Amino acid sequence: MLGRRPITLGLITGLAILTPVARSASLPVPEAGIFGQVKSAGNVAQMGASVLLYDRYDQLVRRVLTNAEGKFVFDKLAPDVYSIRVSLASFVPALRRNIAVAAGSENLLQINLANLFSTIDLISSGPARGTLMSDDWKWVLRSSQATRPVLRMLPVSSSASTQSAGSVFSNTTGLVKVSASDGESFASGSVQDLGTAFALATSIFGSGRVLVSGNVGYTGNSTIPEAGFRTTYTRTPDGATGPQVTLTVRQLSLPSHGETSPVLRTASLAMRDRIDLNDNLHLEYGLTTESVVYLHRVSSLSPFARATYDLGRNGSVRFSYSNGTQPGEAASHNAGPETSDALNQDLAALALLPRVSRRDGELQLQRTQNFELGYEIVEGSRTFSIGAYSEAVTNAAFTLSGSDGVLPWTDALPDLGTNDSIFNAGSYHRNGLTVGVKQEIADHFEVAVAAGRTGALTMDPREAAVNTGDSLRGLIRDVDRPWVTVGFAATLPRTGTYIMSNYGWTDPRVMMPDHVYMTQDVTQSTGWNVRIRQPLPFLPGIGGRLEATAELRNLLAQGYLPIDASCRKAILTHSPRAVRGGLAFIF
Repeated sequence: MLGRRPITLGLITGLAILTPVARSASLPVPEAGIFGQVKSAGNVAQMGASVLLYDRYDQLVRRVLTNAEGKFVFDKLAPDVYSIRVSLASFVPALRRNIAVAAGSENLLQINLANLFSTIDLISSGPARGTLMSDDWKWVLRSSQATRPVLRMLPVSSSASTQSAGSVFSNTTGLVKVSASDGESFASGSVQDLGTAFALATSIFGSGRVLVSGNVGYTGNSTIPEAGFRTTYTRTPDGATGPQVTLTVRQLSLPSHGETSPVLRTASLAMRDRIDLNDNLHLEYGLTTESVVYLHRVSSLSPFARATYDLGRNGSVRFSYSNGTQPGEAASHNAGPETSDALNQDLAALALLPRVSRRDGELQLQRTQNFELGYEIVEGSRTFSIGAYSEAVTNAAFTLSGSDGVLPWTDALPDLGTNDSIFNAGSYHRNGLTVGVKQEIADHFEVAVAAGRTGALTMDPREAAVNTGDSLRGLIRDVDRPWVTVGFAATLPRTGTYIMSNYGWTDPRVMMPDHVYMTQDVTQSTGWNVRIRQPLPFLPGIGGRLEATAELRNLLAQGYLPIDASCRKAILTHSPRAVRGGLAFIF
């Protein structure tokens, strides 16, 4: 018995010594957190901004709203690599990837939202010492609707989260619009209203987003319905990041003008993606393949790329390249699913028809090759920009208005919704230089001024008989001219009326085609243009809102180039005067 007691005491002592070691091996990994504050370019805190947290696989982890001081908190995070996306109406969404969160670290972000370039800066990242999670930040966490326990009727269970994640459709928004116009040339590259338009965006199973839009109606005396449909799929649920695939089909019946005109049909497939090469350098790229059928089939391939280098407080530099039939789609910016801007942008892209013309009886597509470089910097509430571009256009399509028989039918294509024709003006090349400044006044008023010098088209003053397309093209020549555009945008505080107006001036003796900018938020327009959006009272208890819209384009009929073709008067223009109105229901 005496010999066994030392052995028993030794075993008990050994177990007591090893017990803390076993417990320490099972201790949980310290959790981390991400904190941040959202401000505007004028250093004003933004309340109600949507902040989305994604994991390394671009799957949505959490979503919160900023408080009255623009602050938000993501606490109790497992060590991993995360991404943050911040969006708010009237601002460009901000995105930052590859935020490495270590065990027990506290990461402080500063988000600056702007109208063109929004940034997310990592202010501090290190081990938790209690300095970032102060009482102020704790109150942000307590006031968050996503984390405040008093707002929860029942405790969140795993089955509830599984059911939410398994929902087929979520975060659904839609728009229905009825509109009409006095007829407009599709050669101008402006929006076509066939009658009734709709757009619907929704997330599927919380892992991808689908946007479907359409435009249906009749034009002229045609008995064939005009229609266009467009579908966009994005792999991420927010619809603004990740690769995108877009399919667009259209069918239009052109006026006959004394001849039997078949239906114009188009189909295009576009792919678009973005790569963050590092924290400061971002690359957007895409490719569009398009096919147009009218008398016969023509096809085109249109690539584009845009690189952005973020200099932080020193601004940002952008370089872009495009070569195709529709540079406008490459220049569009996704506004995110939280607002109706994304739906309107999609309808505008659907209504932008390819610029087609006829030359020597053959169908031709206008192609534009563009190299552009731009720089922008934000100083408080003021934004400065400067840029330069080199643009080469082949088979340029413009509107030709005049009496019948100005040109033979082999060089004129009937226009949509008007009694005019589309004329192939040939090719031209121009270089442009642009400077601009934009000033925000309060929260509901903005003034912008842009000026530059670029190429324009004019007619040779010498008299010549014009009876063929080649003879008319021989009289068109390139000249360099200055231009200035002044505009403002305002939202009336009581009625909510949104008004945007601009006036573009240049030499009245020339026709200056508008340049679609891919690196700057600058407008180069012709004449006086006005756009109005008015919210209307709607039935209470029914979700959604009603808006009336009106657009008046080139009211003073400027930028017209007169032509004397064999004693017949005609006008060549790229921006015909037009008036458009509509009623939209947004839900």
